[in-house]
Amino acid sequence: MGVTKAEIFSVQENRVADLAKAFAHPARVAILTYLAENKSCICGEIVEALPLSQSTVSQHLKELKRIGIIKGNIEPPKVCYCINEEVWQEAKVIFATLLNSFQSCCC
Repeated sequence: MGVTKAEIFSVQENRVADLAKAFAHPARVAILTYLAENKSCICGEIVEALPLSQSTVSQHLKELKRIGIIKGNIEPPKVCYCINEEVWQEAKVIFATLLNSFQSCCC
């Protein structure tokens, strides 16, 4: 069985890439912005606030939850989502460290 490309990178590099993926699509950015402004939200409210279909929002929520940057409480028939504060802080530190590591170059 072949090695996946992710396996040739460190755990830290893969985590940075996963967190960056959360911000790599404008729909996910809009969802995160909405959740940050509203503290928590029921999925249907997100669909009403964004110009996206229910299935599209659900797919993006699923990806954000997989990454861990949001969490959800299931209270049938509703699911309430919010920012996972621990992962949000982790992302802030990771991106600040990465962006601050740049030193002026000669080019």
